[in-house]
Amino acid sequence: MINRKKISVIVPCYKVEKYLPRCLDSLVNQTLEEIEIICINDGSPDNCLSILKQYKEKYPDKIVIIDKKNEGVWCGRKDGIKIATGEYIGFVDSDDYVSLEWAKKLYDAAESQNADISVCGFDRIDMDSGKLYSREMCKSSKTIIDMNKNPEDILMINGAPWNKIYKAFLLKEMEELENPPKILDDMMFLLLIYINAKKIVFIPDSLVYYMVRADSIINTIKEEKVDSTYQAMIEVREVYEKSKNRVKMLPVLDGMAFLHLGISLMFRLSNDPECNLKKSIVKNNKFLDDYFPTWRNLKYLKLNYMLKFGFKNFKLWIMKIIYKLHMFRCFLKVYNFMINKLKIDIKW
Repeated sequence: MINRKKISVIVPCYKVEKYLPRCLDSLVNQTLEEIEIICINDGSPDNCLSILKQYKEKYPDKIVIIDKKNEGVWCGRKDGIKIATGEYIGFVDSDDYVSLEWAKKLYDAAESQNADISVCGFDRIDMDSGKLYSREMCKSSKTIIDMNKNPEDILMINGAPWNKIYKAFLLKEMEELENPPKILDDMMFLLLIYINAKKIVFIPDSLVYYMVRADSIINTIKEEKVDSTYQAMIEVREVYEKSKNRVKMLPVLDGMAFLHLGISLMFRLSNDPECNLKKSIVKNNKFLDDYFPTWRNLKYLKLNYMLKFGFKNFKLWIMKIIYKLHMFRCFLKVYNFMINKLKIDIKW
């Protein structure tokens, strides 16, 4: 226990030889010394493994390598979690990089507040030009979320795992899914963590540099992947229903389902020219009604609640109104125009 690391950082690697050294340089030079960097070579066909071995030779006390067949990022993260020794566990995508104070600031904030999760801001940056698209999660009205009192506040947190660290037990004891999702996997991964969290603390600094490829600002998916996503969300629902925290967390889960399935998933489907969007929305609404029954009438998105709590989750409240007015398809057309033509992207 004397040599236990403060943070284990898990870095899945697949076809990122061009970006991997920059990511690793930002991690091995962290101002927090007591970290381990668990690199998952997920059957990458390029030179990722060779690069990892070079860093392992130079930093033997920090770099840990798992070389495995390709199974995807979900399985890669789980493999890293199994061997992690840190008090906290974090994730960094191998084509991104982080501030040299990323680990220390997240760790110090978590420790000072005895928080289960520590969250920082991040920059979305164009991969080719270096242009800053946006700076996010730096102006949160909340500095601490008490999950016993206001669990709905997690609706305001971005749905990615890489700008956060987590107490190790949250991940090591996390429920497994029989059919892990191939899309919206980050969001479901977080849902399985949130169910047992008690306190979340925020740092108003941008410490992660999330790189966006110019051709991926719109993430299109094919309709045939949707059913597997639904099945995974049903499994998540089952986890919530058997949890001791189900009373307070099930309504939040319904809100997350509306946000990520009702809005994000349908937006991504709208970019598939072969998709019958009207039919997909009808199917999606029925799925939400069947498995997330309070999504249409969440107390968190009622006007009196919004007025009382300063209009937090305001954008989601607007989307609920758009849904009620049957204007969602029209909204998607406007939203796509904003992104395609005006290069403006609103994060929900």
